Amino acid sequence: MKVTLGSGSVTLEEFAKLCNGNLIDKAKAKMRVEAICTDSREADSKTVFWTLPGKKDDGEAHLSEAQARGCPCIICTPKAKSSVNKIETSDRQQSLYDFARSVLESVNPHRVAVTGSAGKTTTKEFLFSVLSQSAKVFKTSGNHNSTVGLPLSLLEMRPKTDWAVLEMGMNARGEIQALSELVTPDIAAITNIGSAHIGLLGSQNEILQAKLEILSGMRQNGIFLLNLDDSFLSASVGKNFRTISLSANGRKADFSAKNIRVEPQKTIFDLIWRGGAEKDVELNLPGKQFVYAALFAYAAGVYAGVSTDGIRRGLAEANPGNLRQSISVYHGVTLIEDCYNASPESVIAALETLDLFCRGNGNRGIAVLGDMLELGKESERLHRKIGKRFAKGFAERLYTIGKESEQIALSAAENGVSPDQIFQNPDPTDLSELIAELQLTIKPGDVILIKASRGIAAERVGSALKNFLGKRGQEPCAN
Repeated sequence: MKVTLGSGSVTLEEFAKLCNGNLIDKAKAKMRVEAICTDSREADSKTVFWTLPGKKDDGEAHLSEAQARGCPCIICTPKAKSSVNKIETSDRQQSLYDFARSVLESVNPHRVAVTGSAGKTTTKEFLFSVLSQSAKVFKTSGNHNSTVGLPLSLLEMRPKTDWAVLEMGMNARGEIQALSELVTPDIAAITNIGSAHIGLLGSQNEILQAKLEILSGMRQNGIFLLNLDDSFLSASVGKNFRTISLSANGRKADFSAKNIRVEPQKTIFDLIWRGGAEKDVELNLPGKQFVYAALFAYAAGVYAGVSTDGIRRGLAEANPGNLRQSISVYHGVTLIEDCYNASPESVIAALETLDLFCRGNGNRGIAVLGDMLELGKESERLHRKIGKRFAKGFAERLYTIGKESEQIALSAAENGVSPDQIFQNPDPTDLSELIAELQLTIKPGDVILIKASRGIAAERVGSALKNFLGKRGQEPCAN
């Protein structure tokens, strides 16, 4: 990862002070640098190489490559041997936090922190779009939400920034706590508590505790945006901050979405909140899951003083470029492709979107569902949960990919789906039979959801269907 300093170039003397390190060659104290990298292959004559420790590798093992690329200085431990100038520190991670904290204190923006098992990047983008209607806003780049990615992103923040929208991820307990205590949020949001990382943390309750660490650094009288529809989060309250509740499932909350309508290219809903009612709030993204992101952004916009018109405009303009879900129409067949990752919660959300497409409008729903990975000992139970949910929905046909997803098929059959409406493809390396079966089955008006963990490479199904439909043109598909 490489970042350019938002404040402009700094001297090595200033750099060492900001990260609480010791500059070894004082003769080069006035040399100026303008960027930082954690990958030696990105080093150059104006970029400092920060040799962070890793689980599998240590940055100090790559000093020679950084030096060969003209790197003027490295951040390292005293034991590291280098032919270029060094800023030495006994704790390289802590020095990075010290640098990031210095930037935050200098710029001093209001801070919004976002975490959750799913939807946090989308929520970050919605928050950015709404707050940007009336203020200068910084956001963490891409999905740089880790204990390294977030503080590095903070170094890109420019002076005179009014708001910072910061995404926080984790792989273990304690990581979000460290990030929260670094950024000290004014507003904190947890999108949901799902099953992602359950193979690492062991249970959803452990995931809940890890996500609630976002509140550990909350400023006095800060605001916690609470998803009341999440059964794990609904009981979360605190004494030192104000809780604002949100719901898209009809629960009584401070901000409630009603009458949700999903169309091929947008979502429309009504909003009830203490300030009144808003009719036909529009999002340029199809899917109920985006309503939650909109609710978080609406509530934050109210707190930040953004006008109602500004909030609505921000929601309508929000269109995150990194969305993993893609919806396209090929000769009357709608493809919903979401093959980047999959957790039980995101699969259920995708099935809800499929239902909204099919409910009452004559479209036939088809779900192509692949294995959800990294679920550990909970894998069978959670795959069976998906099968049961499919059986309750409006989709008519089910295709599964992978050994784990056989449990989806079995559970769907046990809950009333006819076996002749289910096709299983246990071997994810060969999808030829599944694709051939789909090509024989699909017809104009069908809506096909393709959803799986990245390791399944289910995007092969979408590519094959697009090619097939493109060649077929306007010819009628088979019944």
